[in-house]
Amino acid sequence: MMQKTGVVIGVISGSISIILWIVLHFFNPYSVEVSEILPFRQTIVTLLLPAILAGVAALTERRIFLFIAFLWSLPISFYFLLTESIFSLFALTCVGYLISFFFIKNNSLEKS
Repeated sequence: MMQKTGVVIGVISGSISIILWIVLHFFNPYSVEVSEILPFRQTIVTLLLPAILAGVAALTERRIFLFIAFLWSLPISFYFLLTESIFSLFALTCVGYLISFFFIKNNSLEKS
């Protein structure tokens, strides 16, 4: 049961992060300029790639990659947590990666 819960939490967290990243760059009410390339590249590396990694890792139950996605996105997620916008939800999705890691980890420990 916990295995499925961990997979679901990981996939949902990754999906929400991807949706938030799309909103951040293409529908952001706080940004005037859409074509700013440096923030675009930085957030691809720090938000989008860990979200994709977490979703794939949850589906394939590769626990270590969920933890890597958590550590990878932690600094910028913490930064967004301190903002007063919808993008503070990046911190929630980052924690979702960690919760998914523990749920999948705990279930594999119970089997042995």
